Amino acid sequence: MKTNHPVTRAAFGVAALVVIALLANWLVSLTPLGNRGADFTENKVHSLSSGTRAILTELDTPVVIRYYASRSTDYMPEDLKLHMRRVDDLLKEYASISKGKLRIDNLDPQPDTDAEDSANLDGINGQRMNDQNLFFGLAISCLDKTSVIPFMDPRDETMLEYHISKAIGEVTTPTKPKIGLMTALDLQGAPAMMPGQPPTPGWVIYQQLKQSFDVVDVPMEATTIDPKEIKVLLLFHPAGITPEAEFAVDQYVLNGGTVVACLDPFSVAAQMTAPQSNPMMGQQPPPPTTSTLPTLLSAWGVSFESGQVLADPALATKLGGDRLGLAVLTLGKDSMPQKDNVITKDLGSVTLFLPGAITITGKDGVTANTLIKSSTKAGFVDSVKASQLDPSLARTLKSNGTAYDLVTHLSGTFKTAFPDGKPKPPADPAEAPEEKDAAKPVYLKEAAAPGNVFLIGDVDAFYDRFAYNVQNFGGQQMASPSNGNATLLLNLLDQATGSKHLIGSRSRSAIRRPFNVVQEMESDFNKTVGVKIEEFQAKQKAAQQKLSELQAQKSRGSELYLSPAQEEEIKKLRAEQVEYSKLIREQEKELRRQKDKLSAKITLLNVAAMPVLVILIGLILFINRRRATRAR
Repeated sequence: MKTNHPVTRAAFGVAALVVIALLANWLVSLTPLGNRGADFTENKVHSLSSGTRAILTELDTPVVIRYYASRSTDYMPEDLKLHMRRVDDLLKEYASISKGKLRIDNLDPQPDTDAEDSANLDGINGQRMNDQNLFFGLAISCLDKTSVIPFMDPRDETMLEYHISKAIGEVTTPTKPKIGLMTALDLQGAPAMMPGQPPTPGWVIYQQLKQSFDVVDVPMEATTIDPKEIKVLLLFHPAGITPEAEFAVDQYVLNGGTVVACLDPFSVAAQMTAPQSNPMMGQQPPPPTTSTLPTLLSAWGVSFESGQVLADPALATKLGGDRLGLAVLTLGKDSMPQKDNVITKDLGSVTLFLPGAITITGKDGVTANTLIKSSTKAGFVDSVKASQLDPSLARTLKSNGTAYDLVTHLSGTFKTAFPDGKPKPPADPAEAPEEKDAAKPVYLKEAAAPGNVFLIGDVDAFYDRFAYNVQNFGGQQMASPSNGNATLLLNLLDQATGSKHLIGSRSRSAIRRPFNVVQEMESDFNKTVGVKIEEFQAKQKAAQQKLSELQAQKSRGSELYLSPAQEEEIKKLRAEQVEYSKLIREQEKELRRQKDKLSAKITLLNVAAMPVLVILIGLILFINRRRATRAR
């Protein structure tokens, strides 16, 4: 059959173009290029964060993600189906960026299948919904290490990327992260002083640190700290720290290290746990109750009030005996300004005991982010009086209207706090003088790599009595958190040690967005009509009460006669009822008309905008081509 007719040729041409477009789209979808695109959404909700991208590009060992999802069931709730499609897209982007180092195994655990056995071996048992056991979890493996996300709850959508990236970082790290602990407190406990006496138990927070990390004790007199050896340096009440040790911390940060410093202006825990010292028996004196970093803080662009504690009547805590702890601050979500920060996102509340205030003074190259802060009603009070819950503090407290930082994150390129080099210890007459020609060690004056410093203005918050409910069962100590204090510190260390690319990262923005315009329309409707509706309801209730009273009189045997005034009032109320009902219906119709109008505009834009754009581009190309042809 000949195909010379123009219409026939055009039909075959259009059909060929459609087939070519479909095949090209299918082939491109099989390549990494097919999983890439431009993300023009607010907060880049469809793109992976820069930290996740850095983790994936640095993978040097293959990682396998076993993705368990009950796809063939008819009982999967709609919100889970929608969330499953989002997880599908997210994992495709993970695999695309990893350049072959990350493989996704999609498994549908049906009853009595190998996929169900694999899920059980990975510790993913599914969730019971609609009398069905539904699976929707991940198992991330690298070599012989596996990290599991048992169930991906749609309500936890903003944290999904962080959890997956954190799990990849965990399984690709062969050993426990190593943290250095420098403290003036005895966190490990002590053996019994005399036979028959029980040993002094260690702090619960220290035991939890030992479970999650490889804790290395760094002496208070340390002169060098290697950031390649110590992933994070925890300064936990560094009371009496020497200039030499501060210099070691300074060089550690300049080499790209991460420091978590828990400081305290007046530590109750230091007093309560201090042993009775006896110099005649060689026992050391108890540590001071105040800890700070006198030289480092100013170089980091912050100041810390260590002479007084911070009180805040807006956040004060009611204690036993109806006593008010003016400097015992219970800080909820309103005190955590970064709502999507992974460190504070899941914290219900944190309670700080006689904390110190952190003030940001600022330094070039260093960025400060407030994680927890006081209210503007806070002020400084005497430490001893605050520890004794002196009621006179409520009358004498003066506030200057400043909200002080209580937990802060500093990041960037720091400069040294010791521009003249390493501080020299006091001269010992017995030591020989240094030779003038001896080679002097080289010290950093500016950062060789970006560093991170987390400052917490309290130590008592992590003491057993203030952070846990501790009970003894058959000689075994059982502890459960009484607030979010321990979670705060563990979240912070967990993030800082997981990967350098996760430090300071935020959770993923939610894809589901509120219909703000529609909500405002509904809010305006309620404001406009709400008063009239309440007025009508009040009058309706009054009329009903009058009619009930008249009906009660009739039921007692008296004849019911309505006066002309009463009949007129009832007619008036019924007319008002009709009028208000009509008004409400008209307002509701107007609201629906506005919603329909808005929906029509959005639909028109979605349907017509792209074709119009393509037509305009085609017309521009056609006109340019015609001009070029005429020029020839």
